[in-house]
Formats: sequence, C-alpha cells, structure tokens
Amino acid sequence: MSTEMLGIDIGGSGIKGAPVDLSTGEFAQERMRVATPQPAEPEPVAEIVAQIVDHYGWTGPVGATFPGVVVDGVTRSAANVAKSWIGVDAAKLFGEATGCPVTLLNDADAAGIAEMSHGAGKGTMGTVIMLTLGTGIGSALFVDGVLVPNTEFGHLEIDGHDAESRASAKAREDHELSWEKWAKRLSDYMSHLEALISPSLIIIGGGVSKKADKFVPLIHGVSAPIVPASLLNSAGIVGAAMAAAATVPRKLTRTA
Repeated sequence: MSTEMLGIDIGGSGIKGAPVDLSTGEFAQERMRVATPQPAEPEPVAEIVAQIVDHYGWTGPVGATFPGVVVDGVTRSAANVAKSWIGVDAAKLFGEATGCPVTLLNDADAAGIAEMSHGAGKGTMGTVIMLTLGTGIGSALFVDGVLVPNTEFGHLEIDGHDAESRASAKAREDHELSWEKWAKRLSDYMSHLEALISPSLIIIGGGVSKKADKFVPLIHGVSAPIVPASLLNSAGIVGAAMAAAATVPRKLTRTA
C-alpha cells in the first residue's frame, strides 16, 4: 500500500504537477504540464493550479511551490514572475481556486527536500546546498538534514551583478554561452558561495541537470563535491508533495 499526495511545481515557464508516492518519491501517475501564463499574474496562475487539481480528480491536501520567498503562505518576492505576487496570501488564493488545503513553499526548498530524502543528498550530514539552475538560480540550504528556508542565494552580487543574471541556465541561453564559458561563470559564483557557507556537498538541480556531464567537470576552484540532482526536474513536485504531507494528519493522505 502506498500513500500519495499531489505536488505542483510553479515555474517561470511551466506549471507541472503529479500525484507522488511518498514512500518512494516517484510519480504515481503521469505528470501534467501547462505553460505558465504570461504575464504570470496571481489569478491566471491559480486557474492553472486548479486545472491540474481537477485533472487528477484530487480532493485532498495539495503541496505547491513558488519561485520566490514564501512565509506562512504569503509570497514575499517575485523575481521571475509578476511583481503583483508580492504580499499575496498565495496559499489562500490557491486554496480558494482548488477547494483544497494548500501548503506553499519556495520551489528550490521543495526540490531540496526531495533530494535530501530520495536523491543525491540522502543520508548526507553537515551543510548541503542545492542550486536549481533554470530561469533563475534557486537555492536550498540544509544543516544536518534540516532546511533553512528562503535562502535566495541566486541573488548574491558577483562582480556588481545579480548572480542569476549571469549564471542561470536562462543566462547561458540568452547570451549563447558555450558550456566552457558558462562553467567559468558558475565557478565564480560557486566559489563565492563556498567562501560564505563552506558546504560539504553541492547538488545541481533544474532541467539542465540532465546535462551535468557537459558542465560540472568544467567547474574549477570549488572544493566541495558537485553532483547532479537524482530526481532531475521532478524534484520540485516531489518536495511539494512531501511538504504537504508533513503538515496534515496522515489520515488525509490518499492510499492506493
């Protein structure tokens, strides 16, 4: 018997969801993906979240991610979505749109939770940082397996620039950087980050992590081991589902 929870990952380009088998961290059904509305205003995004919930006929608790700082269900920043998100009680908005209780957390934090439980960080103590390289750079910091939420290390200033504006996967595409030139920017960023927090492990997530062999070996000047995320781009969905499960009575999760 497995216990399932629905996870939804809201990104700058796509909104993805699937029921997750919490015992294994695997999808219990095929993932659904819908393009993120442009501009990504709160109400249109909430409609997509409701569409995904309806697609699975889901009636229980839901976990969802957001690409920004989330405090008690309220979105406090919006670097890669509409600025109108700032100050919105998004957990309440999604709850009203879906008719389901919604647990909301930062997208990188969700991905990190999944990787620490079912992926590349499993069993690792000390300081672990997960970096999600996508539209921006998300970060999830763990100390002895405990999450330090909303770190937002993608916005560190490197040579006078916001780090993610030069070293995200989107920046590589926008500036048509070779893997070697992008790896140089990642090296500068990660070495700066390492000087601040001295991680024992760096996990690289986001869609580009499936091409880790093209750039991770080219990163230099970083002492900590750098490994690709095991769950690749599904980690956000899995972590969202896990976060929801952690905040509700066990009897509310669905068994199959």
